[in-house]
Amino acid sequence: MAGMAKVVHPSAAPVLDATDRALVRLLEQDGRTPNATLARTVGIAESTCLVRVRSLRERGVIRGIHADIDPAAVGRPVQAMIAVRFGGHRRSHFEAFNAEVPRLPGVLAVHHVSGATDYLVHVAAESADALRDFVLDHLTNRPGVLHAETSLIFDSVRGTGTLVADEGATS
Repeated sequence: MAGMAKVVHPSAAPVLDATDRALVRLLEQDGRTPNATLARTVGIAESTCLVRVRSLRERGVIRGIHADIDPAAVGRPVQAMIAVRFGGHRRSHFEAFNAEVPRLPGVLAVHHVSGATDYLVHVAAESADALRDFVLDHLTNRPGVLHAETSLIFDSVRGTGTLVADEGATS
């Protein structure tokens, strides 16, 4: 499944000490924070900080640093969540979907979920017509796909909470 983010299962979750947790919290707030600032803020040497951040990446804790692009500002003002349901559960259909759909233009995220829906596909399109064409050309004609239901997104607010609690804090 090339291109898919590494999933760390709870039973295999890396152990994070207080310094790792502090680095992750800072990078969550601003992924472009310079190494010198990170090191100074958590109270470690810059060389130690580089090693720590590299280790967090290698262990799959930090999966990447990304720019948060406003789809409307780049000509894709129509966003939707498309619920996709397969007619059967052939592994080859799911593997092809996982490999191909995340690479399509305008796809912001693909979530494999439980329940009546198999996937939720978050897309940004140029217009309602372009959204319709995307669904027809790239989703409903795929092998195994039985149904696609499109829900327009009127507004979206990005979460600002942290994923990593302070050591000793309860969640």
